[in-house]
Parts: sequence; C-alpha cells; structure tokens
Amino acid sequence: MDEEDRIEEASSNTSLRRVGTGSSSDRRWVDGSEVGSETAPFPEFKDVADYSFGNLRRRLMKKPRRADSLDVEAMEIAGAHGHDLKEISLLGTIGIAFQTLGVVYGDMGTSPLYVFSDVFSKVPIRSEVDVLGALSLVIYTIAVIPLAKYVFVVLKANDNGEGGTFALYSLICRYAKVNKLPNQQPADEQISSFRLKLPTPELERALGIKEALETKGYLKTLLLLLVLMGTSMIIGDGILTPAMSVMSAMSGLQGEVEGFGTNALVLSSIVILVALFSIQRFGTGKVGFLFAPVLALWFFSLGSIGIYNLLKYDITVIRALNPYYIVLFFNKNSKHAWSALGGCVLCITGAEAMFADLGHFSVRSIQMAFTCVVFPCLLLAYMGQAAYLTQHPDASARIFYDSVPESLFWPVFVIATLAAMIASQAMISATFSCVKQAMALGCFPRLKIIHTSRKRMGQIYIPVINWFLMIMCILVVSIFRSTTHIANAYGIAEVGVMMVSTVLVTLVMLLIWQTNLFLALCFPLVFGSVETIYLLAVLTKILEGGWVPLVFATFFLTIMYIWNYGSVLKYQSEVRERISMDFMRELGSTLGTIRIPGIGLLYNELVQGIPSIFGQFLLTLPAIHSTIVFVCIKYVPVPVVPQEERFLFRRVCPKDYHMFRCIARYGYKDVRKEDSRVFEQLLIESLEKFLRCEALEDALESTLTDFDPDRVSVASETYTDDLMAPLIHRGKRSEPPEAELDTDVLPSSSVGASMEEDPALEYELAALREATDSGLTYLLAHGDVRAKKNSIFVKKLVINYLYAFLRRNCRAGAANLTVPHMNILQAGMTYMV
Repeated sequence: MDEEDRIEEASSNTSLRRVGTGSSSDRRWVDGSEVGSETAPFPEFKDVADYSFGNLRRRLMKKPRRADSLDVEAMEIAGAHGHDLKEISLLGTIGIAFQTLGVVYGDMGTSPLYVFSDVFSKVPIRSEVDVLGALSLVIYTIAVIPLAKYVFVVLKANDNGEGGTFALYSLICRYAKVNKLPNQQPADEQISSFRLKLPTPELERALGIKEALETKGYLKTLLLLLVLMGTSMIIGDGILTPAMSVMSAMSGLQGEVEGFGTNALVLSSIVILVALFSIQRFGTGKVGFLFAPVLALWFFSLGSIGIYNLLKYDITVIRALNPYYIVLFFNKNSKHAWSALGGCVLCITGAEAMFADLGHFSVRSIQMAFTCVVFPCLLLAYMGQAAYLTQHPDASARIFYDSVPESLFWPVFVIATLAAMIASQAMISATFSCVKQAMALGCFPRLKIIHTSRKRMGQIYIPVINWFLMIMCILVVSIFRSTTHIANAYGIAEVGVMMVSTVLVTLVMLLIWQTNLFLALCFPLVFGSVETIYLLAVLTKILEGGWVPLVFATFFLTIMYIWNYGSVLKYQSEVRERISMDFMRELGSTLGTIRIPGIGLLYNELVQGIPSIFGQFLLTLPAIHSTIVFVCIKYVPVPVVPQEERFLFRRVCPKDYHMFRCIARYGYKDVRKEDSRVFEQLLIESLEKFLRCEALEDALESTLTDFDPDRVSVASETYTDDLMAPLIHRGKRSEPPEAELDTDVLPSSSVGASMEEDPALEYELAALREATDSGLTYLLAHGDVRAKKNSIFVKKLVINYLYAFLRRNCRAGAANLTVPHMNILQAGMTYMV
C-alpha cells in the first residue's frame, strides 16, 4: 500500500486519489469568494537561458518543516481550528454548560408543550393508571435515550470534539477506507487533528471488520446510504421542528383569547414562521447572547410550575418512578397504548442535538447541563402536568397552559413563544451545518453559503435551504392545522436519526474503541431494541401524517445519492483521461505552444497526474502562461485542518517546465472565506519558500555526497512528483543512511555557499517574479457529464437527466469566484461515464 501511495508523475499507471470526497470538479468553491486578482499589464518577456538542471531529480533525503504551507484565511477566528486540550476549570465548565441551554436543549425543552396532549389524544384518561403509566413511559424514555445513551456513551464517540452523523462517518473513514471516493494519503495521517491509532494487530476482530469494510463494495454503499439517510432525517427535522414548536406555543391563545380559533392559530403561526426564516440572513450572532438566559428562564419556569402542581394537586404521582405502571398501562389500553407510545417519543425530540452540537461546546458541559438542569426540570414539568391531570382529566388537550397558574399565563406564554422560536432557530442552524458538511463530503449539490459571523465559525446561512424550509413549514402548518397531526409526522424523523447513530456508534466501538465484544453488542441490543419498538410504534401513524418525513427523507436521500454517484463516475472519467507524463515530455518545456509571462491557476480535482482539461487549454489558447499551478482542493475526514498544515506545494514535470501543484486540505467543518489579494500574495510567497526549500535540499544532498567520497549519489531520470513538506513519502522508499546523520557534522558553510551560487534557483525566482508582475489568470473547466451510449437505461436517466439537472442548477465554480471576468478563462469538456 505504501508503494501505491508513492507519487510518481512519470508512471503511466499512477494511483490517483479522490479530492473533495466525492464532489465534482467545481466542488472547491462551495463557500463563495475564494480567490481573486487584479491583472497587471503584461510586460515584455525576456528570453532567459534555459538551465538544464532539471535533467536529474535528486530524491529528498530529509523532511523539512512546513515551509511551503500557506494560509489564505482572511477571516482568522481565534480558536476556530480544534478544541483547547487544556483542562477547563469547573467555573469555566459551568459557564459553557449555561450556554448549551440556548443551543442544545431548546427542542427538548419545549416538548412539555405537546407531549401529554398528543399521548392522551390516543388514550382517553379513565383512571389514574392511564396518567401514571404515561408518566412512567415519559420518565424512562428520557432516562434511557438522552441520559443513558447520549450522555454516557454517544458523546464519547466524538471526532476530535465534533459530533453528529457526519462526524461518526469521517471517524470511521479515517480508520478504514470506506469512502467510495477515497482521498486518503499517508501524509493525511500527519495532520495533527487526525489522531489516528490503528487497530492493534493482536485484535483480529477489529482488523477483520476493517478489511471487510475496505474490500466489500456493498458495505461501503450501505454505510454511505445509512449516513445519507440520517442526514435526510435531520433535514426533515428542520422542517417539522419550527412548525411543531411555534404552533404548540401559539395554541396557548386558544381558550384564553375569545374567538382565537384554528384559522387564527394557523395564520399567526405562519406569520411567526415567515418572520423567523426572514431574519436568518442576519445571523444569530447579534441575538445569540439572549438564547441561554431565555432558555434558562424557561427551564426554571418548567421546574417551578411542576413543583407548584405537585404540591397543590397530587404529589403521589411520583409513584410513576415504578416501571410496573408501564405494564399496567399496556395491559389496560392494549392497542391504544401502542399508539400512545408514538407520542411519548416526542419527549426526546432534540436528543440528537446533544451530539450534533458538540463541536461548539464540550462533553463535560453538555453532560453537566443535562444532568443538573434539563433532566430534573423536565421530570418536574411532566410530573406536575400528571398531577394536574389526576384532578382535571378533561384538560389533556391544553394541559401545559391549563396547568399554569392563571396569574402567570401571559409571562409564561411569552417565554414559551420565545423558547419555541429559539428551538426552531437551533434546528434551522443545525440543518445549515448538516448541508454544509454534506457538500464538503461531496454528497450534496453546491449551494451558496454565507458566513454570518466573524467570530464564530459555525454560524452560516444557506439561502436556498432557508427558503425551502420556510415554504415546507408553511405547507405543513396549512395542511395539518393541528399539533396532534404534526406530532404524528414528527416522531419518525427523530427515531430514524437515533437508530442511525446507534449503528454508527456500534461500529466505532468494534473498529476503533476495540471494546469487549459483549459490551459492544449490549449497546445495540439495549438501545437499538428500545428504538426499534418506538419506530414500530410511530410507523403505525404513517397514514395519519407519518408519511411526511418519509417523503422528505426520500427526496433528500435521492438528491444526495445521485450527486455522489455522478461525482464518482465523473472522477473515474478524469482518471482515465488524464495526460501522461510521456506526452508532456514530448511537448517539451514550451508545451508545444508559446509561453507568455504570467501565472495560470488551473483548478482541478486530481492529486496526481495532469488533468485532461489542461490539454483543452493547450489546444484552444494560442499561448499558455509561463508558470502553471494546478490548484487542488481536498477534503480530509477530520473536522478542521490547522492552518499551518493546510496548503502544500510540489513540482510537476522538470524544473524548466515551471509547473507546480498546490494541494489545499480542508476539514468538513472548516470555514473557507478567502480574500483575493491575500490569496495571491500568500500563494507567491509560499511558492518562493518552496523553491528555496527545494534548492536547500538539493544542496544538502550534494554536500552529503561531497562529504562522503565513497557514497554513490542516487539519481533518477524519472521526474517524480514528490510531495514536499509535510507530504513526503516515507514508506517503502529506501532512505540513505546519511539521512539519519546529525546535521551538526555537515559543513553548513558549504551548504550556504551552494545556495547563494545556485543559478537554477536564481533563474526560477526571477521567472516567478516576472510572472507575478504579469498577473494571475484563473483557468476553469466547464464540464458536461454524459452516460456512454452502451449504458443501461437507468444509468442514462440518472446521469443525462437527473444529475445533469442538479449540475445545471447548482452553484458553478465561476459564480463563486470574486475575480473579474476578464481574469477567468474557461474551457468546455464532455465527460463520458
């Protein structure tokens, strides 16, 4: 495998790696303005003597520091890349835990608005067994899923502090090459955030699972579909949560305000939803500081009202802590109890947010907030409502507002409405983040992404998704017109996401944690069984509205899989049609055309090899730039890539060709918001550092050879595309013993003198400066993907129509660039897949 990962441009059968994890050729521009330029007038190009130092390519003997890295982050965010590994004080953890109330627990915190009203719409209250049984179901549902599963187990399965479905997937991708578009290289494991600890050879089970995942294509496809399904369910939650939360909060006016009927409820809910989605473009940074205090006040209200109702009506409902009442509840109500079980699922809506929003907080803070605030307040709220129902069994339809003391109705109504909007805001933001991660992994068409905060990395806004969610929310509210009917649809999406997490965490236990087999199997057996029971319960509501999340999930799953499938075929076509190095040698350093001063930045996907679109530019343009840089954007399965480890340079072809490759590695949570002038300046500076570093290594090797007369210098007539720091292959390549020598024994003066007298370096630097003065031009590909004529009908339908439709309507690369159109050159090409 190490030999396969060695990068040699001269080899015609070079192994290529996927860049962008499944995205198309324009994948790298998803976040908008990336590069720009101001073209200066072309000066007269002076003919410089052609130095023939490129005839022999010496092998690198020592890995230098990352002198070639460049950072084009114009909006540098303190602490954005990775989590502080230092221990946070108890006071600091408490402060972070307070903040989690406003982001993580809004959805779960608003569930008392509608849980019992939905449960008792299926099971009428005829005795205290009905109340105590339903209360016991709610208590143990919260205790088993959010508390036992998420707080104590799932939160520990994080990806360097990041949580969520894609975080688990990327974690698995690092330990096993399960990505259908593999973009891993040995150098990726040198990224500090990789933290890769491969399974030990002694543990055959982990190695067996790893081998099975890597060698069996259907397992890769199944894992991808599982992740996409979970993502689709989360997007479905982004539609149902605002509709459910807002409508439940506004329903408090029914019975309190005379004449406030169903039509008024629907209309007022739509007005609030339109306002909620309309302010998304401003971001949550300006009002985000209010979220935690409002939710803290909301949880305080829940707990206080719960204690009030317990003491006033019936404190004996604490008997529901005995799970035997669940058995009595099912024995008494039979099929109706099974239907009511679907309503109990609503008490854990938003549990997945504890894991999905982990990246903004810490494990200890989320655990502390749930165990010390959320869990007790929710139990008190449900117990208080149950106590009220024992005395007023006919109040189940408006149980939350009826149980509130009359003098506190309006303050609680205002707080409930604000809490519902915050819960909706958190779910909308989570949907934006989820779509962004899907785009980064090449599983979603490119959309315009706007970063709404200069201080917080995760605050983004996607206009297309925002307006789509708003329209769908309005349709859901208009069609169902009742929180009970929306609740029927709500549960399926929640349980679906939880089951996906259970499967992925089990895989993490077996493959990465190397947990004892018995304990690893207990996790899916216990929690998977509970979730399966809930899933069967909510599936009985398909005809009553449960079909809605299934339709949404199927819609987004189809889009994501078609995009990924088309991207795979397109990449395979690019691999087949890449330009061979033998052909480049035949063209010579002039590339068969005229080289004019300037730098051409050709965006492509190949980590190795020369893309075929470059041949189109050579055929189309009367001349080509004196310096060519192949810019390749690569997404690696980590949350963030530290800025100093992001950008890498390497040489393509002999020195007199003046062709280079710049590999930019991004994590799925990275912010890409680059300033054009900063990009150009750092690009040139980093390229100069690369040239000096390369010359220093050549001088070092030459000095080592002169220092040891008995040594035979290793040279090769094959121009290898050795990755410079830190992408230096150290696998099976034999390293000279001198590489291990202490540098103190080397005559440093001779190395410095050699550097100063190196005419090849001076020539390249002079040529680079002249090209820089002439300006930068961006060479972009405008490709069309078509299925081959002998393809089956289904493939033609998917590629020629569905995938083509997505490509035509997604954000094209040129649309995301902020450079003037006069600085962009595009060439068209058709890929037959």
